[in-house]
Amino acid sequence: MQIIATQLRSGQIILHNDELYRVLSTTHVTPGKGNALVQSKLRSLRTGLQTEHRFRPSDKVEVAHIDTQEMQYLYSDGTHHVFMNLESFEQIMLSNEALEDALGYLLPETVVQVDMYNGDPVGVELPNTVVLEVVETEPHMKGATAAGNSKPAKLETGITVTVPAYIETGIKIVVDTRTGEYVSRADS
Repeated sequence: MQIIATQLRSGQIILHNDELYRVLSTTHVTPGKGNALVQSKLRSLRTGLQTEHRFRPSDKVEVAHIDTQEMQYLYSDGTHHVFMNLESFEQIMLSNEALEDALGYLLPETVVQVDMYNGDPVGVELPNTVVLEVVETEPHMKGATAAGNSKPAKLETGITVTVPAYIETGIKIVVDTRTGEYVSRADS
């Protein structure tokens, strides 16, 4: 399906220069002199590298037809990650590059939507929030309140998020996968 460049939106997967890209952001720019343009940030689904491209507003852009399949994350062998289709039990492998920033939110048994293009896996769509355990953070300070200070906390997947000062090591928290921010303490 083709659209004009002004219809590009974040999250779309497009076919540009015979390669798949995920649109990270778009900005409509109207300079004082010259023609308007659509400035876009793109990430290659093959290499994981980011690039910027300027489209003329009238340029036609090919939106890739992506199918999604619900799959469960099973394990990692270091460079590849194995997912299982919950209906057929078929297993597929995705590389670190294909998973991009999703690795910091994946634990075994997490159910995700895997993006497929022409039968090949090209990426994953995470749930909006995940529950992760704090494995390292500064000790709780007496008198700290929920509205008070914040501190960094390392989670079981290796990522670091900013949490309220009262959160301690061993606590499970809810993290927003779209922003990478602390949402709340998870119910025990």
